Amino acid sequence: MLPITDDIAIPLNEIDISAVRSQGAGGQNVNKVATAVHLRFDVAASSLPTALKERLLELKDRRITREGVIVIKAQRQRSQEQNREDALQRLRDLILSVTLVRRKRRPTRPTAGSRQRRLNRKTMRGRLKTNRGRVATEDE
Repeated sequence: MLPITDDIAIPLNEIDISAVRSQGAGGQNVNKVATAVHLRFDVAASSLPTALKERLLELKDRRITREGVIVIKAQRQRSQEQNREDALQRLRDLILSVTLVRRKRRPTRPTAGSRQRRLNRKTMRGRLKTNRGRVATEDE
């Protein structure tokens, strides 16, 4: 089980992790050992709650395909185990970002200082606009 939160966990048999060889510039194999990891997670076929599935499918992320498959590629670390943990952590972070509902900020009343600053800016802008078209005369 891959724990996401206290009440949400994904069975590891729903996550497909395959080892691939790292690709260098020009397509040649950098390492002869397969260290990079590609993680595939099908959102629609998963055991996640329905509301969470819908929010994941609505999320605009380049790692989520149109079919609802999350593809994460990890090849930063040196060992396959580290890349596997990195990919699982990124999947956990992606799902956790959807589970957290952002709290709306309660509107606060403007302070006296912020009101005064706004008034000063407005009047200064007004002076600049009125003086924009005027040509300076000799008696000014």
